[in-house]
Amino acid sequence: MNAPLADVTPGAGLASPPGLPPARRTGLDLGEALLSALAALAANKLRAVLTALGIFIGVAAVIATVAVGAGARQQVLAQIQSLGANLLIVTPGTVSQGGVRLGAGQRPNLTWDDAQALREEVPALAAVSGNIRQQQQVVFGNLNWAANVQGSDLDVFAVHDWVIEDGRFFTAEEARGARKVAVLGQTVAESLFGEENPIRREIRIRQTPFEVIGVLARKGQNPMGQDQDDVVFIPFWTARRSVMGAGRVWARGVNWMTLKVHDGEDMRAAEEEVRALLRQRHRLAPNEPDDFNLRNMSDIAATRDASARTLSTLLAAVAAVSLLVGGIGVMNIMLVSVTERTREIGLRLAIGARRRDILAQFLIEAVVLALLGGAAGVAAGIGLSHLLAGAAGWPVLIQWDAVALAVAVSALTGLFFGFWPARRAARLDPIQALRHD
Repeated sequence: MNAPLADVTPGAGLASPPGLPPARRTGLDLGEALLSALAALAANKLRAVLTALGIFIGVAAVIATVAVGAGARQQVLAQIQSLGANLLIVTPGTVSQGGVRLGAGQRPNLTWDDAQALREEVPALAAVSGNIRQQQQVVFGNLNWAANVQGSDLDVFAVHDWVIEDGRFFTAEEARGARKVAVLGQTVAESLFGEENPIRREIRIRQTPFEVIGVLARKGQNPMGQDQDDVVFIPFWTARRSVMGAGRVWARGVNWMTLKVHDGEDMRAAEEEVRALLRQRHRLAPNEPDDFNLRNMSDIAATRDASARTLSTLLAAVAAVSLLVGGIGVMNIMLVSVTERTREIGLRLAIGARRRDILAQFLIEAVVLALLGGAAGVAAGIGLSHLLAGAAGWPVLIQWDAVALAVAVSALTGLFFGFWPARRAARLDPIQALRHD
């Protein structure tokens, strides 16, 4: 780079305090060195921009991948937590009939009585809900909607942490008496009633009238992408007797059970207690496999989070390669600069500049070049994070510690890769440097 290292007038920028000879001066003026570095970069703008491009890309990629990865992890965890905290899910497993192994769920080997036994005999469980579900046409006036109609007991709202937005949940008495009452999810309420208040209005499910007593707050999609708000909750025995029919499946059978574990309880221990009780109730021999599936949602959350972290780490590693390439670019351009300015270096050494002043001058120039690329990369990375997250529908979580780390790494990159060219400049022989063409 063709700009001068600094003012090469004898003593310029290196003035000694009164009474001290020039040999006793304390070192390079950092302000002057910084201005000289900026002047050198300004003298070769295109070359400086191209050199900083690798740093720019690396920093932008690191910030974008970390921010988008953190947003994706937050969305996954929020979706899993929307199902309910400390959740265990029990579904029918494979069973044998006449020597033939049937597929999972082919025969409803989970019952309402299993759910009641779990509620009474496993102290670690805070709530238990046995559930049946079918898609049915829900009718209001001349409007209808194909919704998931779910028959459950009162515990279903506690298990899944449902919040009522308007009205109320059905009561235990209404559940026991198979009353024809319904609680609507937001999707169903909006599809049938629009802006109207559905409370105390009448809907029909399979020609059976139901009174709407509540509307649930919105939950959004679950981790499988299903709309959790497209649901109508009715009491279990109402569903069995009036909507889904006892003759369609076993009269006391349930499609699945959801179990909520008390806060602070060991999820793994609670899972084993549930498994042991269900095996006992289903009269399974020690050498027989479970005829049900038991899933721990905290394990699923941990697995998904680990997968998201692994992907983020991989992307960040790829981005780090750009920083390495950028650092090599800084080193190359600084070597070229040393070669171009050999006579200036020799002149400065000849008039009294110390080798450490030359070393510091070139190091500062390399660090400034890397920091300028890093600062531009920070701005681009934040913008790219919002762009990618908006396209994917994820929240944006700018990790400011990652931003600070990226800027620090860009400075260290300039320092590391600028050291050899700076050392080479500082070790030049003044006589040979002045003779350089």
